[in-house]
Amino acid sequence: MKPIWIVDDDQSIRFVLEKALMREDLPTRSFTHPREVLQALDVVTPEESPQVLVSDIRMPGGSGLDLLSQVKARMPGLPVIIMTAYSDLDSAVSAFQGGAFEYLPKPFDLTKAIELIRRAVEESQREQTSATNVDSTPEMLGQAPAMQDVFRAIGRLSQSNVTVMITGESGSGKELVARALHKHSQRADGPFVAINTAAIPKDLLESELFGHERGAFTGAQAMRRGRFEQADGGTLFLDEIGDMKFDLQTRLLRVLSDGSFYRVGGHSAIKTNVRVIAATHQNLEQRVQEGAFREDLFHRLNVIRLRLPPLRERREDIPVLTRHFLQQSAQQLGVEAKRISDSAIELLQNFAFPGNVRQLENICHWLTVMAPAQAIEAKDLPPEVLAPSSHTSAAMGMVPAGSASNEFATPAPLPMVNGATPATPFVANPVAKPLVLNAPGENWQAGLEAEAMSLLASGRVDVWDEMTKRFEASLIQTALAHTRGRRIDAAHKLGIGRNTITRKIQELGLE
Repeated sequence: MKPIWIVDDDQSIRFVLEKALMREDLPTRSFTHPREVLQALDVVTPEESPQVLVSDIRMPGGSGLDLLSQVKARMPGLPVIIMTAYSDLDSAVSAFQGGAFEYLPKPFDLTKAIELIRRAVEESQREQTSATNVDSTPEMLGQAPAMQDVFRAIGRLSQSNVTVMITGESGSGKELVARALHKHSQRADGPFVAINTAAIPKDLLESELFGHERGAFTGAQAMRRGRFEQADGGTLFLDEIGDMKFDLQTRLLRVLSDGSFYRVGGHSAIKTNVRVIAATHQNLEQRVQEGAFREDLFHRLNVIRLRLPPLRERREDIPVLTRHFLQQSAQQLGVEAKRISDSAIELLQNFAFPGNVRQLENICHWLTVMAPAQAIEAKDLPPEVLAPSSHTSAAMGMVPAGSASNEFATPAPLPMVNGATPATPFVANPVAKPLVLNAPGENWQAGLEAEAMSLLASGRVDVWDEMTKRFEASLIQTALAHTRGRRIDAAHKLGIGRNTITRKIQELGLE
């Protein structure tokens, strides 16, 4: 039988695989870097050529992905298994697109590794695909088995045009997966267009998706191309598809069926070549049973379903994600990246993260701004992490207190009201001081009463107007922090109009 070639600069890895394969009666030949492999391929006889190549991805003598490319050029039918301790998405996708048989992250289970090698020996070659360059910064990170499954799925779907449904909780990174599917697809040179179907009012969503002709309705001063036209030749990402109104679902089904649609007020059919990726945090099967979602549209979208795990199911990824977000926040703010202690990491790993990866990113941004020292200790973490049971804001996946509404604030002591002193006083702000109240479980009304008592005792006669301004400022700033500054989304979540929030921001001096 032909030997299994093992390429790894780590002697212990080579030794372990050699001994395990020997016990399975599988001959081996080992190399320390890719150059040795290429030299051996030049002189090897057909009987001594490799049956399977198992290669590390990063070695002093060269890249495993480069070796993969050169070996596949010489021996297209050779199954190649890529090993790596750097478990990022780009490595997985590059391995698959370069023609790899499988992607094996370290540390691996030896029994499963041997099973994989045996399967590689037995199965036929995979279809050769073009290699993809690896960016210096991976777009998604994850060492957890659940994320490795996601990476493998993205790798396998990268050369397909099939419709994909991404499910997962809010904040788990569904749009990142959609962008990765687009980036590593044959449509990568085309546009990626994303639309949150739940954030756009029903009356506007049809025009957003399909466009409108001039004069189609009041205010339609000119013809406008919709998202389906904008995404022609590329990918259209429909986020929160489960919230789409029922009548619009019929029009969407028609586009998915034959690739044609009409602009609002239009009479000519428009053809479009778009790959649709949909996402939702809802149970669409249940929505179908309730009559809120069309069953035929569900089956049309649910060709391939990709479940994105919540952060609590991949706690081993929290350390690497935390350090990545701290580095990212530091770059955005133009400051030196902060370090985080093991004790702080341990607390983060024990936190439930109802807001998932987005909440962790917000916390890291808050720590970059608010942590007093360059080294982040456990005591520097926001209150919802230190005492999650009494902070329902964490249960709601909200931005940590201080990320926007109390930025750089230095609180002053407040007088006691009915024996209760608020734990978090109002913030000093010369324009419109937003309210920073305690979590609901800590009698936040006492803080409101204390500030009102203080203003009344000072002799002011505009207490109502002053407190109203502070209350509105607090709501608007918190909503903007939650939507990352997107005013339309903030207005929608607050239940007010876009013009109202713009006017209030100007009136309150929140620009």
